[in-house]
Amino acid sequence: MKRIPLFLFTLLTFSLQAQDKLTSQLYETYEQFKEPSLGERRIKHTDIQPLIQKFKTNPKFEVQKVGESIQGRDLHLISIGEGESNIFLWSQMHGDEPTATMAIFDILNFLDAPDFKQEKEAILSKLKLHFLPMLNPDGAEVFTRRNALGIDINRDALRLQSPEGQTLKRLRDSLEADFGFNLHDQSTYYNAERTEKPATISYLATAYNYEKDINDIRANAMKVIVYMNNIIQNYAPGQVGRYSDDFEPRAFGDNIAKWGTSLILIESGGFPDDPEKQEIRKLNYVSILSALYTIANGSYQDIPISDYEKIPRNDRKLFDLKIENVTYELLGNNYILDLGIFNQEVDLKDHDEFYYKSTIGDQGDLSTFYGYDTFNAEGYTIVPPKMAKIQRIDDPLDMLKDGVAYVKTQQPEKSAFVQFPLLLVDEKFELKNFTLQPGMNPTFFLRKEEKLTHAVINGFLIDLSKPLDEQRTGNGLILKNGR
Repeated sequence: MKRIPLFLFTLLTFSLQAQDKLTSQLYETYEQFKEPSLGERRIKHTDIQPLIQKFKTNPKFEVQKVGESIQGRDLHLISIGEGESNIFLWSQMHGDEPTATMAIFDILNFLDAPDFKQEKEAILSKLKLHFLPMLNPDGAEVFTRRNALGIDINRDALRLQSPEGQTLKRLRDSLEADFGFNLHDQSTYYNAERTEKPATISYLATAYNYEKDINDIRANAMKVIVYMNNIIQNYAPGQVGRYSDDFEPRAFGDNIAKWGTSLILIESGGFPDDPEKQEIRKLNYVSILSALYTIANGSYQDIPISDYEKIPRNDRKLFDLKIENVTYELLGNNYILDLGIFNQEVDLKDHDEFYYKSTIGDQGDLSTFYGYDTFNAEGYTIVPPKMAKIQRIDDPLDMLKDGVAYVKTQQPEKSAFVQFPLLLVDEKFELKNFTLQPGMNPTFFLRKEEKLTHAVINGFLIDLSKPLDEQRTGNGLILKNGR
């Protein structure tokens, strides 16, 4: 084994200790730099324009229009630093993946503030940073993955049909960036392989060929990722995954790596009780700034790439709610099932807000799967819901305690949901024979020792012994036209 000289080992240790201290300080002081105008995921092009204008008038930054979307929305590049090494970061290539967009503006606020003067000087004297915060503003407008042409921009690196893809390619070529950060969101249902923990952050040093060869360019990305993983372990232990490195010849990340840029993919997944991804946004902020610091001082070069393979792979074994070992009566027989439930989001008309319309994702033996919330229902039996007709709902909990989930009553005319856990139906609605099937809306009750103890309404588990306002109950649904 090759030995590291003592003085180099001491220097490396000192450098890593200094970086760990910086990371801790970044995490602790985050609220000072968090951009307050961006507090929810569904951000649009108009939401970031005042922020871009703010930096445009700031002499520390260079802001230039670099392109337009299909529907004519401006694409801006925000640059800062005097270093010889270009670093290119872009976000929201997919319109419904805004976590890193929020983090970028937090980072820009940090770079503008007087704090951390020494550390910022170390970064900006060696690097020039270039941020493209929203590559797909047309998709962001309607909170969808694809652009106005209906294509996935991340599969347009070869044909370059989209103006957004053309802009990205032109910037990569003009900057010839040493490092690129390709910033995305992934499904919240990814977990770190063989664990119950969500893959809150997943990384990838993108392959540049089918053989997944490792040259110096890809190796450098691996080393920085190992460093970022070590950072995240301090704040979300066990919640980092390694994204699949299968080569995709049409993808920008794969091609940018082929064109000579060390490409780091960051995928923001799920975090318990963080539906708007504000904690994950913070983790992006900390890990990206820490990565820029290690790139600037070159300390990442001493990190062994063998540690990259130690990061668990991404797996997709998570549900929002997993009910284990529940008794299900069917045709006179009892069966023991696990249920995996997804709380699926449905956007409202303007794509500013959403409601939940849940489904059973799977049922049977789900012993190799996990849940953000898991309920061991051993000794509990599923009870079909009842329907009642009343003029006014005074207390939803009282109705739930009576086993009522469906209510014939006056409905709001222009809504598909209500804020309380009941399903409102019209006069035409009839309850069908109750059977559990994947794809159906999970609405039923749990009984133990002849007493109703829990309700599952639209996929949310409710303890009938506790007040509703002390629980996460999701929303009810309004079913019209008999369905």
